Amino acid sequence: MSVDEHLHERIRDAVRSIPVGRVATYGDIADIARAPTPRLVGRVLSEDGHDLPWHRVLRASGTPAPHLARRQLELLRAEGVPAVNEKVDLRTYRWGVRD
Repeated sequence: MSVDEHLHERIRDAVRSIPVGRVATYGDIADIARAPTPRLVGRVLSEDGHDLPWHRVLRASGTPAPHLARRQLELLRAEGVPAVNEKVDLRTYRWGVRD
């Protein structure tokens, strides 16, 4: 699936807007950016997310992708977002749900 430039930038803007100390799911970002699938969010982040707060985007379960887990959880901890058994409590730290 190709990503048009406007969708690509909407995804980047949505990720950029997640505040420090909060997280969002790939699905949340897809909804905000009007992307067809959360997987597309992951693709954009993997290809062009190095300058974004990518670590604030988690799976729907509140867990990081296995290949990123250590670094991602370390960055989140530094922002005051703890994880228990490598899982962030989305009810507490999810952005946009109560904001």
